[in-house]
Amino acid sequence: MAKAAKKITPPDVATLTKAQAKVEHKRLALELENHDKAYYQDDAPKVSDAEYDALRQRFNAIEARFPDFVTSASPSQKIGAAPSGKFKKVRHAVPMLSLDNAFAEEDVVDFVGRIRRFLRLGDDDNIDFSAEPKIDGLSMSLRYEGGEFVTAATRGDGAEGEDVTANIRTLEDVPKKLKGRNVPEICEVRGEVYMTKQAFLALNERQKAAGDTIFANPRNSAAGSLRQKDPSITASRPLGFFAYSWGEMSAMPEATQSGMIKWFERCGFKTNPLTKLCHSVEQLIAFHRRIEEQRAELDYDIDGVVYKVDRLDWQERLGFVSRTPRWAIAHKFPAERAMTVLRDIEIQVGRTGSFTPVGKLEPVGVGGVIVQNVTLHNEDYINGIGGDGEQLRDGRDIRIGDTVVVQRAGDVIPQIVDVVIEKRPKNAKVFQFPKKCPCPLHTDVVREETATGEEGARARCTGEFACPYQKIEHLKLFASRRAFDIEGLGEKQIELFFENGWVKEPADIFTLPKRNIKIRLEEIEGYGETSVRNLFAAIEERRRISLERFIFALGMRHVGETTALALARGYGSWQAFHDACLRVAEGDEEAMAEMDALDQIGETVIASIRTYFGESHNRGIVERLTKEVTILDAEKPKSNSAIAGKTVVFTGTLEQMTRDEAKAKAERLGAKVSGSVSKKTDYVVAGPGAGSKLAEAKKHGVEVLTEDEWLKLVGE
Repeated sequence: MAKAAKKITPPDVATLTKAQAKVEHKRLALELENHDKAYYQDDAPKVSDAEYDALRQRFNAIEARFPDFVTSASPSQKIGAAPSGKFKKVRHAVPMLSLDNAFAEEDVVDFVGRIRRFLRLGDDDNIDFSAEPKIDGLSMSLRYEGGEFVTAATRGDGAEGEDVTANIRTLEDVPKKLKGRNVPEICEVRGEVYMTKQAFLALNERQKAAGDTIFANPRNSAAGSLRQKDPSITASRPLGFFAYSWGEMSAMPEATQSGMIKWFERCGFKTNPLTKLCHSVEQLIAFHRRIEEQRAELDYDIDGVVYKVDRLDWQERLGFVSRTPRWAIAHKFPAERAMTVLRDIEIQVGRTGSFTPVGKLEPVGVGGVIVQNVTLHNEDYINGIGGDGEQLRDGRDIRIGDTVVVQRAGDVIPQIVDVVIEKRPKNAKVFQFPKKCPCPLHTDVVREETATGEEGARARCTGEFACPYQKIEHLKLFASRRAFDIEGLGEKQIELFFENGWVKEPADIFTLPKRNIKIRLEEIEGYGETSVRNLFAAIEERRRISLERFIFALGMRHVGETTALALARGYGSWQAFHDACLRVAEGDEEAMAEMDALDQIGETVIASIRTYFGESHNRGIVERLTKEVTILDAEKPKSNSAIAGKTVVFTGTLEQMTRDEAKAKAERLGAKVSGSVSKKTDYVVAGPGAGSKLAEAKKHGVEVLTEDEWLKLVGE
């Protein structure tokens, strides 16, 4: 009997090239759409909630790293799935949106902090939150006109759902006429249709006895019961409904979320009795812990807690981001954990020479996913020491042969959270972190220094471009989508060309077509005349490259896409940037000060550029490459605004917009935004609390504007 294929833990999103990420992004999009259809339309999910969350988290992580992948068709921009077609469609007057997720208490602290910053509240300003268990059921929107129940619709894709009015009429928890006074003419009540655990078990017993479908969980049984063409079948199944939200309302009867919950009760709806008003982030976390403890005792499924800003006027101000509200978040319960054995530890050498130890596990299922590889971060982490020198795992080190507790952080990234000392075998092996690089050169490994000059946790090979591991990773970056974007020159091709000595540095890529007379790529397995011709055409197409892509492609430490763009905009041309880099490498203080004045450029980036261009080997690589390509000047501002081409510094507190909004607007209008004032600065926009930058502006004779004067200048 054939063995089932093992699931392979995918690589960290941070290590993916753009080409790899694009392929995985398309695959995950298709997979998520299929799962959404199975979950929302067919009521027959093919994966666990934890596994689905893991897929969604990884998909979102890829889009966060590569924002250009996001389109209107992306699953991240959709909610649920399109209506199945079994029922008449209903268009929601107000979209039914989904919530963003928090997986750790730190995420909740960040959530509250973002709200406080957005609303510009002080630390002493109180924010009330309505907190409630997150029911694992089927979202439903109930429309009332003149107090009479009119229609019921599922979430669907958020914009359009299925008309299940006849079936919903059979639910005892749904009033056919709203009670009490103060009922708006148009009122849409939203909530969750669910089935209790006891009812679910009883239903499955009946289904089994009748030879019918067995449901996987209460949520599926509730959804399946509701999507019956015959309402009498729905009526025979015990479904409940909790009200917690609303859609279109011709008038709002209350001014707070908690007030609306009480109003729903007065109208005749059942609301969750565990809902609580919390007045601080500490109370939110305490509520989450208490609900988690009660979770097993509840007769309905929950998978977390939902927090909502209580004041409705603040909800209105906070608004939405994409498909999720800023004012609410779902705090999921902790990831599942599992115990397994650590079989080995291997070292991976990255593009910049950084060493990452990877634990090889006896494969184990965690939250619906098979885990067999786990990052061990660095030498200190293995030895039970945290980033600030604190003890991890009560100081317990990790040894080969140990039984370890594995958790998927955020249900995505596997990590070892503890070692089971009582299960440690006598022959457990202490891992000796290498002092030499595993490459053929066996170059020294050093611990890099922190900003304070102390020894850091990250170990790095000192071989730089002499190290084959780093060379090949640099070449992969160079040809990747984010850099030169050479079609047909992926990781496997780079590895093949490097191992055979055909491509050892970037310039070799562009001389490859001429040298193919001797190499004869078309005669190598996997290649043919057409594929070789296409590859060479792709290489030729990339002989013209934008300045920001070229800078990024050099692979300097700490110079990512955003930093490369800032440098390109700051210097305008390759010649200007190259000259500045050489001066920085020589220790020219004026050149370093000019670079430091650019927005988003600081000491770390400057030190990296100085190290890179201070190495003759690197300068040789760059010189040979520039003979093969044409580097285009950075695009000049197209704007004819008053600040196009000007250098602007913002300082102090802006009162009519945030600092980020001001920077973004200035850049859109063609200005350069700098972090420091120099004689090349054109304007300093100073708000209340401006300090040293205002003094520097006066020293250099730079024009200082108030926020109002600035807005008038840019046409606001």
